[in-house]
Amino acid sequence: MVMDDNQSIVIFGQDITRIPCFRNSFLYGISGGIASGLFYFMCTSKPLMSSHCGMACFTVITLGYWTHCRYSYSKLRADMFKMQTLLREQALYEGTNRERELNEQLKQEAQDA
Repeated sequence: MVMDDNQSIVIFGQDITRIPCFRNSFLYGISGGIASGLFYFMCTSKPLMSSHCGMACFTVITLGYWTHCRYSYSKLRADMFKMQTLLREQALYEGTNRERELNEQLKQEAQDA
């Protein structure tokens, strides 16, 4: 069986393979839910409660990792946008009097700090 690298899974009109953090959050959630459910079952021998515990842990781990990962992703994108803007300005000011003024301001701020 040959697998293509360009396979896509579409749910509700969105390709979930292109959503950042989707894969890792579900992998961690599934493995954590299975592990906690099995551990609870081994300790108490109650299958219904262990399945509830496993499902609850799956939900908490998935949502927790998803929010942390998306926050980090959004923060990284914002920083990259700022850097792109600054690099564009640097390219515009390169070799002009404005660049010299900015460099002098930066030197003064570095000495003051």
